[in-house]
Formats: sequence, C-alpha cells, structure tokens
Amino acid sequence: MNRDHLRDLFAALAAALLVTTAAVIGTAIEHRHGTLHVSWPPLYGHWEPHVGPGTPAAIVVAVTVVAYGPLLAARLPWRALLVTACGTATAWTFSLALVDGWQRGIARRLTTKYEYLQVIDPVNRFHDIPAALRDFTNHILYHSPDAWPAHIAGHPPAATLTFVLLDRIGLGGGAWAGVWCITVGATAAVAVLVTVRVLAGESLARRAAPFLVLAPAAVWMGTSADGYFAAVAAWAVAFLALAVTGHRPRSTGLASGLLFGLTMYLSYGLTLFAVIAGGALLLGSRRLRPLPYVLAGFVVVPAAFTFAGFNWWEAYHLLVTRYYQGAGGIRPYGYWVWANLACTVLLVGPATVAGLRRAGAAPVRQGLRGRLRTIADAPEPRLALLVFAALLALLTADLSGMSKAETERIWLPFALWLLPACAFLTRPRAWLTAQAALALLLNHLLLTGW
Repeated sequence: MNRDHLRDLFAALAAALLVTTAAVIGTAIEHRHGTLHVSWPPLYGHWEPHVGPGTPAAIVVAVTVVAYGPLLAARLPWRALLVTACGTATAWTFSLALVDGWQRGIARRLTTKYEYLQVIDPVNRFHDIPAALRDFTNHILYHSPDAWPAHIAGHPPAATLTFVLLDRIGLGGGAWAGVWCITVGATAAVAVLVTVRVLAGESLARRAAPFLVLAPAAVWMGTSADGYFAAVAAWAVAFLALAVTGHRPRSTGLASGLLFGLTMYLSYGLTLFAVIAGGALLLGSRRLRPLPYVLAGFVVVPAAFTFAGFNWWEAYHLLVTRYYQGAGGIRPYGYWVWANLACTVLLVGPATVAGLRRAGAAPVRQGLRGRLRTIADAPEPRLALLVFAALLALLTADLSGMSKAETERIWLPFALWLLPACAFLTRPRAWLTAQAALALLLNHLLLTGW
C-alpha cells in the first residue's frame, strides 16, 4: 500500500473518529440537558434495526454498482451514461426508502405535523394562492394566528406551492409528493455530472459517476423535499456551466437564471449557492456574454412572488426570529458547529472524505507534473476548485448558526457537490463498497426522521 492510500485511510479514520466523538458527546449532552432535540446524535432519527421490502433491491443495486459501475462509467456513450446514472440513482433512492416500507418510507413522510402537506390536507390553506402569498408572512412566528407548521414557516412559499400545484393537477397526497421528490431529486446526479464534464473534463466526470449514483445521501433524498431542492439548485449550476462554456448560451443562460430564482424561493439557505455559481463562473470566465441572459431569467421568479405580495426579506427576518423561538434557540451552537460536520461525513461517506484530501493536493500535483499548461487549465485543479466552492458554502452555512442539527437533510444540496471529489480516488470499487455499506447500515439500523 503506497503513501497516498495510507493517507486516504487516515482521512477516513479521522472522519469516523469525528462521528464517534459527536455521538458520544451528543448522547451525554442530550441525556444530561436535553438540549440537542435529537434521539440519536448527531442524526435526527431513532435506533430501530429493521428490514423491509426495499432491502433486497438496495443490496442488488449496491452490488451491481460496485461490480460494474466503474467499468460502465468508463465505456458507455456519454448520453447513455447520463440515462443510466439517473435510473440507477432513482432505483437506489427508492430501494433505500422502501426499507422503511411504502407508508412509513414514502407515502407518509411529507404528511407529518412539520411538513408541507399539512396545509393542503385536510384543510387547504392555499385554496386561494394569491391571498395565501399576500398573507404568508403573518403566520411565520410561533405565536401568530394559525402559525405555519415548521417546514412551511422555514421556507419561502415556492416549496409549499410545489405540492399545492401537484394537488391541483390530481397528484395530491403524500405518495405522489414522495415520488415527486425522489424522482426529481435523482436527476441532481445528472446535473452534477454535466457540470463536471463541461468545467473539468469528461474523464473526471466518468470517474465520479458511480459515486454520485451510490451516495449515502440517498438515505435522506428519499423522501425529503430537500432532495427536490437539491435537484433544482444543481440544474441551475449545470445550465450556468453550459452557458459560460458556450453551449447554447442564450437558452441555457435563461434556464439557469430561472432555476436560480426558483432556488431562492424554495429555501432561504440556498442563496449560498451563489458561492458554487461563482466557482462555475470562474472556471468558465472566458465567456461572460451569457450573463445578461442569466440575470434576465433570474429576476422572473422573484418578480412574480413580489408582485403577488410576498416579501422575501421580511419573511427571512421573521424566520430568524422563529428559529430562535423554537429548538434553534435551545440547541447549543458550541456542539453543533462541529457535530454538523459529523452529519456531513455520514451524508457523503468515507470515500468523499478521502477524495477531498486528494482534491486539496491536486493543484500541487499538477504544478509538479508538467510545464506545458497552467494549473488553472488542468482538469484536476478545476474540479478541486468546484468541490471546494461547495465546501465553502457548506462551512458558511455551518458558521451562520442557522443550521443546528438536521443538516443531513438541510445540506443535501451542498453535499452532492462534494461527491465529485471521489473522482480523484484510484481504487473505486473498494471505496464504493464502503459507501454502500454505510448507506445500508444507516438505513437498516436507524429510522431516520426525514
């Protein structure tokens, strides 16, 4: 075993130690003070070993990707690879969700007292959408009349409106909402692959593909609305990357702007995707002419909601107040500021930790390797920049104090952009095995809250 492989293992072991420390200290804090408000620190979930109808399918998908994923990723035509990646990611997420059974794993996830469907069934508080938008901010604070459930209050109204519109077209109820989130969420892997290909080269995108498909994050992608948010944000970046690298810059620029605008109205925290967008712009800086189209697309969604009577800034400031009225005001920042990172380790898996270690060394390796091209033009440093832009966004969210606990769900959109770091690894099957094992253990030993 060479030094690079040993360093990879040490990085993974250090990450495992971080998770163990967060679990031990978190359990002690919760037992003594009850301030963490999670049953199995640092994750929001309960210890409940179980199997379900999705267990055989999840094992089959995992074994298949470990055995054939790297080979197929290297040999399939590019479009066939994207279709295969999307289908496999969908199968992986559905099978993990079904470990908890259809009702508990999918159909009821978005119908609990905190979730979006509470305002649709049995009493549809969005029967008059314009009136609901005008009145939205009046129900954010805990003690306001008919205060919104936690997730409705905690997000701009485009999140809830998605499920309202699904209900309007005949796809109402928790089952359709769950299927929507899983199916749309699985396309995020394709968006990341497209971005990596145009910004850092097809070879690295192909090497990253099996890891994006078999991510432990799929445990929370099914079923969580944040999986849907992750896909919207990922496609916004993908279209931006296509625009600034000369791929139909007008249409892709407009599409990127529209999706970035929608992203802002799905989750306040996803404004930090500006950091990832900045990384994409930097890597595609030779073509900035599409930016007017991006900006033109971007203003559409904010203008529509503002015209309808919803004030984004007012709502955000009210949300901050509500956050500290609830568990956010009780959960200790001193614990969660580092324990959130332990959640992230479980979200992205040991392979990503090892990949991030290698990504940090990529510019140095490239600088020592050759003189014919600059480091900025080399694929590996370009991918490293994209990955570290996502890491910077995640760390900013962490330091803000607005993400104390439940980050295995909240940070899904950012975590997906760390997974391409696995393209730097040289033993993909071993690391894919570790990724799959972690996901299967988490899903079978814990009943996750989301």
